[in-house]
Amino acid sequence: MTNPGENTPQHRYGAALAADIETKWQGFWRENGTFNAPNPVGALAAQGELPKDKLFVQDMFPFPSGAGLHVGHPLGYIATDVFARFNRMQGKNVLHTLGYDAFGLPAEQYAIQTGTHPRIKTQESIDNMERQLGRLGLGHDKRRSVATTDTEYYKWTQWIFLQIFNSWFDPDLKKARPIQELIEELENGTRQTKDGRNYNELTKVEKAEVVDEFRLVYRSRSMVNWCPGLGTVLANEEVTADGKSERGNFPVFRKQLSQWMMRITAYSDRLIDDLEYLDWPDKVKSMQRNWIGRSRGAEVDFSSPAGNLRVFTTRPDTLFGATYMVLAPEHELVDALTADSYADGVNSKWTFGETTPKEAVAAYRASIAAKSDLERQENKEKTGVFLGTYATNPVTGKEVPIFIADYVLMGYGTGAIMSVPAHDTRDYEFAKVFELPIVEVVKGGNIEVEPFTESGEAVNSSNGDLDINGLDKAAAIEKTIAWLTEKGLGEEKIQYKLRDWLFARQRYWGEPFPVVYDEDGIAHALPENMLPIELPEVEDYKPVSFDPEDADSEPQPPLAKATEWVEVELDLGDGPRKYKRDTNVMPQWAGSSWYQLRYIDPVNDDKFCDIENERYWTGPQSENDCGGVDLYVGGVEHAVLHLLYSRFWHKVLFDLGHVSSFEPYRRLYNQGYIQAFAYTDDRGVYVPAAEVVEREGAFYYGEKEVHQEYGKMGKSLKNSVSPDEICDDYGADTLRVYEMAMGPLDTSRPWATKDVIGAHRFLQRLWRLAVNEDSGELVVTDAELTEDDKKALHRTIAGVTEDYQELRLNTVVAKLIEFVNHLTKAYNGGAPRAAVEPLVIMLAPIAPHVAEELWQRLGHTETVTYVDFPGFDEKYLVDDEIELPVQVNGKVRGRIMVATDAAQDAVVAKAMEAVASHVEGKTVVKQIVVPGRMVNLVVK
Repeated sequence: MTNPGENTPQHRYGAALAADIETKWQGFWRENGTFNAPNPVGALAAQGELPKDKLFVQDMFPFPSGAGLHVGHPLGYIATDVFARFNRMQGKNVLHTLGYDAFGLPAEQYAIQTGTHPRIKTQESIDNMERQLGRLGLGHDKRRSVATTDTEYYKWTQWIFLQIFNSWFDPDLKKARPIQELIEELENGTRQTKDGRNYNELTKVEKAEVVDEFRLVYRSRSMVNWCPGLGTVLANEEVTADGKSERGNFPVFRKQLSQWMMRITAYSDRLIDDLEYLDWPDKVKSMQRNWIGRSRGAEVDFSSPAGNLRVFTTRPDTLFGATYMVLAPEHELVDALTADSYADGVNSKWTFGETTPKEAVAAYRASIAAKSDLERQENKEKTGVFLGTYATNPVTGKEVPIFIADYVLMGYGTGAIMSVPAHDTRDYEFAKVFELPIVEVVKGGNIEVEPFTESGEAVNSSNGDLDINGLDKAAAIEKTIAWLTEKGLGEEKIQYKLRDWLFARQRYWGEPFPVVYDEDGIAHALPENMLPIELPEVEDYKPVSFDPEDADSEPQPPLAKATEWVEVELDLGDGPRKYKRDTNVMPQWAGSSWYQLRYIDPVNDDKFCDIENERYWTGPQSENDCGGVDLYVGGVEHAVLHLLYSRFWHKVLFDLGHVSSFEPYRRLYNQGYIQAFAYTDDRGVYVPAAEVVEREGAFYYGEKEVHQEYGKMGKSLKNSVSPDEICDDYGADTLRVYEMAMGPLDTSRPWATKDVIGAHRFLQRLWRLAVNEDSGELVVTDAELTEDDKKALHRTIAGVTEDYQELRLNTVVAKLIEFVNHLTKAYNGGAPRAAVEPLVIMLAPIAPHVAEELWQRLGHTETVTYVDFPGFDEKYLVDDEIELPVQVNGKVRGRIMVATDAAQDAVVAKAMEAVASHVEGKTVVKQIVVPGRMVNLVVK
């Protein structure tokens, strides 16, 4: 605590004075629109000429939590504010604001429990977060703040959905085009239907189905995570590794349901290839490449009783070692391939304990229904069922048994694999469990012990017509693909792990879909003049939940209860007709996939974002520039999904001519986390860290000893520290200085409340350089700076300028502390104005409130926000003299100060004087001078 006591000077910089200063300047910034950034056109347009240089800084969309913030949350927000403030001083027009990703399950769960409309709880959370962040003095353009739940915002989310819905991906041009252009091509015969039918001879329903096969948004019966206990479908990230819902811990089942999908897979190549244009961490780029998972290989046909079974493999050179096949349990041919009975002598390990293949398949499917994709892939125990039928290996001509197993998924490849146990770890484990043949076809290793998965020379790989023995991996693959193609048994194929985006949730609190269905079930896009489609009032917000174990149940979303809203009569151009609305809502990802564009043009009623404004803020700046936000800061946990979805939406908008940039975020920076000690009692239960005391090397909660551990700050570990607490005790500028000084921005760092006082004392020392603590009077002088002062000042300016530019904010603080210490030591009171004024300017990005106050007290009437950042003279960056250690026989015996351009003889002479007592009576046999480093005298 730093509240003034009886002996505390009245005008010392403490918590009370800091609070007054912060309130004063936050009010000034608010009333004067200090951080308002003008646009080229529209309601926010500049009154005069715009600055040529601009900067768009953006924080990742926060979710307004009802629990409020802890000191870990503002870390990135403070850093971007510091960077934005520094760049304003560089003369740039800076766009920096913050909105809220406000649709989501927590508010809906609260609504379900209390009956309170989720908008009320959401707004309460936003208001609390605004209050907490407001205390930090963040320089946001408040006019640009948005929330995804605002109807004027989600009107445009719905509009973008319709742009994607009314588009298709032209594989020839490799870009999105309006769906009407596709229909015209189908009608005039320049483009064929995918199944070869004549489009003009089809019925209305059939035509709609054909068009949907091309749309970038389509409905599909797809495999989803169905949670009966919650009554909703869950995204993969909402399912735990053991197949339970993250919220409520209910069983989750894999189930086929009709759902909206976005054809993000059409953009797979562009999403990978365009990463080269981005200034992103290599780790994030690698995560995106791996998620998309582009790989070259071949699709190969194995003949079977139900027709050809097509598999994708990246190693067609190992076909001779394929001794069995495995299908995903959901594969469409499983039922057709399942025999009525097992042949005599079938290995009992293949039958799952059942007497017929059909019974075994049914039992196996039931046993894996609750497993997530992640659990299925990572499950070490290999299980499966033999279907009782065989396929033919196309290169060996041999029959191989067909199994189903949970480690094969429908989302990648064809949902069927050829299994080469000698050279694949999962296949090897499966073959060992089911006693299947293991045939070596790549030389190397010992397959009796483990599979050989490296590259090597092909062996046992000839059928008389195709012979790849002796070839290396690349040559063997090329020759095998050529042979398969020639024989009509396969073809070269580029495959991806990426799946189309499941774009629907069975909830209430989300964006309604701007589509309706006619009596034939055909989806119709609503016209723009009907947007926004607002959420109706409902009696309760709970989806119809079921017995948590009832995998056969079907979703019934809360919107289905609003029958007057669902069933509507509309005129969509062919007269009034009855339609039904979609009762699903969009996933939370929708609103966060484009918010940077609305920040640019937040009050535009006619467009989601005027392209002139977008071109100014995010347009390409050179021939090879992708455009996008200049700096995007957030946690690495969003490295894949949010960033991938945003890039996809942005590329569609680019293809359709709505934006000039083809990437949303030019530069990405991942900040680290603030961690803190947590404590558990003997039961392993976390206790409030703030109430733990240390005594004689042990930690106590009350009278009970507790165990200390270390983890990410948060309410689950009960180790949160509120920013309100630090602001109350020290002031917001102290919190800002401390968080920036804790360590490099991109690394995690430990929080220690006891160390905050160090940042506070730094600000107190700085305050004393300009203000008398007893009288409050200004004490700066007009004295000339000494040469040491000039050297210290200009080196500080040069150092912090570079550090600000590179986001090395911890070293900015270190250099400012060093300069303040120099002035404090040199002047012991009021320092020269020529040193204090540039110091205040340099401090302003990190501690803006105290900087504004000192700037005003120094006699300036304008805000320090737009004052030019000081420059430096390079002559003061070079030392006239340097200190050199002097060694005698390799041991340091003294130090000397010499001119940087001193001759070697002069350096040696001075060194001899400095260590005279160590060389007296001895002979110097060697003199070693390393310029600028050291002197070593070798004596005997």
